Amino acid sequence: MMLGFLLARAGIDVVVLEKHADFLRDFRGDTIHPSTLQVMHELGLLQELLKLPYQKLPQLRAQMGSEEVVVADFSQLPTQCRFVALMPQWDFLNFLAEQARRYPAFNLRMQAEVTGLIEESGQVVGVRAKTPTGSVEIRADLVVGADGRNSIVRDCSGLEVEDVGAPMDGLWMRLSRNPSDPSTALRFDRGKILVMLDRGNYWQIAFVIRKGSLEETQHKGIEALRAGMVEVAPFLRDRVSELRDWNDLKLLTVKVDRLRRWCRPGLLCIGDAAHAMSPIGGVGINLAIQDAIATANLLAQPFRQGIPSVEDLAKVQRRRLLPTRLTQKFQVVIQKQVITRVLATSERIEMPWPMRRMLRLKFLCRIRGRIVGIGFRPEHVKTPDVKPV
Repeated sequence: MMLGFLLARAGIDVVVLEKHADFLRDFRGDTIHPSTLQVMHELGLLQELLKLPYQKLPQLRAQMGSEEVVVADFSQLPTQCRFVALMPQWDFLNFLAEQARRYPAFNLRMQAEVTGLIEESGQVVGVRAKTPTGSVEIRADLVVGADGRNSIVRDCSGLEVEDVGAPMDGLWMRLSRNPSDPSTALRFDRGKILVMLDRGNYWQIAFVIRKGSLEETQHKGIEALRAGMVEVAPFLRDRVSELRDWNDLKLLTVKVDRLRRWCRPGLLCIGDAAHAMSPIGGVGINLAIQDAIATANLLAQPFRQGIPSVEDLAKVQRRRLLPTRLTQKFQVVIQKQVITRVLATSERIEMPWPMRRMLRLKFLCRIRGRIVGIGFRPEHVKTPDVKPV
């Protein structure tokens, strides 16, 4: 959506395909980081965006055993907004779509599910899609796969995937929230991990489990899951009964991988389609938006001159590969040093003093805030604005 908006804003004809009738999906990435808010400021849209309901997160705090620590501090970042905005992704997508529709070059087609690629002489020249009125073919000078970690475009592309690995999956759910609830977002103790996102009148919660252990978890029963949540977050005791059965939870299969090559003639993959990210830090959507900005910056001029070449497409990967690798490395270190260790023990967590010392050093807290909030190579909008008619 962001790439379609930026290209249409630059006067380049775009068709964005969305397989559903709306963007209303529960348990999508709902964190809009300072890097993304900065981009909205550069586009002159920040004030309008922040009129939508959201919650501010100036710090990322964690409860580790009996101690609460600040994991990341965003309050000193050199950005317009020094906080993470917790906003439903459907609101953000609807906002982008509304802004993009102001440009005649933008075309959003809902209920258009891509089922395959159209290839001619080794070049991708379009996609096949399933719509309520039947199958259609949409031809294009460039197909961009931005359809997530389970990308159909990537699967059809023949591009090779390198698996980085992830030790956990997540069970997403929602529970009602009381105003008196503590605001701590991360909770680690006794072999259990909870991620809790404040959504105003409810919590969006991830209960982290070992990779592939869903059947084992379900075999123990929903009562065991409720009891495990109360162990880590006792204030939820009066609400865990809102989880009536396993239909109230949704499995997030965590992947960390990346394509060896992001493109081939007529095709480019970005975002999770090019590099599936761990949910650690909630950086996936924000890294994808950075990909979109870089893609628009690099391809707008080639589009004005004709059709982008494979070399033009490869520049996107060269631009975005380093931040992708560094972010995934950051996530893998946390997976190994924290996630795997916590899930492997049922004992009360006691932080060794070196870790306690490192977590409490303010400058390290601000460095972590920069990694999570801005990333390793923040992008800035360089494409022109062809004023809408």
